Amino acid sequence: MSTSISLPGFMLLDGSLNLVGFNSEAIAILSYPTKPDQIKQQAVFLADKVRSSLLATHAVGQGSNNRGSEFNFVREYKSGKRRYICRAFRLDSGERTKSGISVALLLERHSSDEIALHDLSKQFDLTHRELETVTLLMEGLTSKEIANRMKISPNTVKAFLRLVMVKMAVSTRSGIVGKIVSTK
Repeated sequence: MSTSISLPGFMLLDGSLNLVGFNSEAIAILSYPTKPDQIKQQAVFLADKVRSSLLATHAVGQGSNNRGSEFNFVREYKSGKRRYICRAFRLDSGERTKSGISVALLLERHSSDEIALHDLSKQFDLTHRELETVTLLMEGLTSKEIANRMKISPNTVKAFLRLVMVKMAVSTRSGIVGKIVSTK
């Protein structure tokens, strides 16, 4: 049974990146396209996946002020056609904890609308405020409603939209929406 809500994957790691705990979503995300129940040693699989796919750089600190390892994790992980944001939370503040848990990893599904808008922002060199305007336009808001949300005048919204139209080589607000929808 599938649901429309995608729950985040969650893993707990010790200071050596050994798996301490995980949820079923983590194994589903990281094992795709293999079905999770086909993986016999899920903890070993996940630990290997963390080291091979989620770890961006591994620098071991040897100084007197740094008694542990510093780990940098990727910010985005692709699983099939889905993209996930990877967030790492250090839990031990450089000290050993009684539980042995040093890092929590969270894999949250990245919205395809956000991906399309982010990609278009890069492609057409949109400013942050232009992108914010387009995002609100995609929600179906009028210029006046967008102006109220952004705390600017409706004329400024119209100016942002005109700049976006020029950058995207379209002549209408619906042309902006069409460009975004066609990239999904």
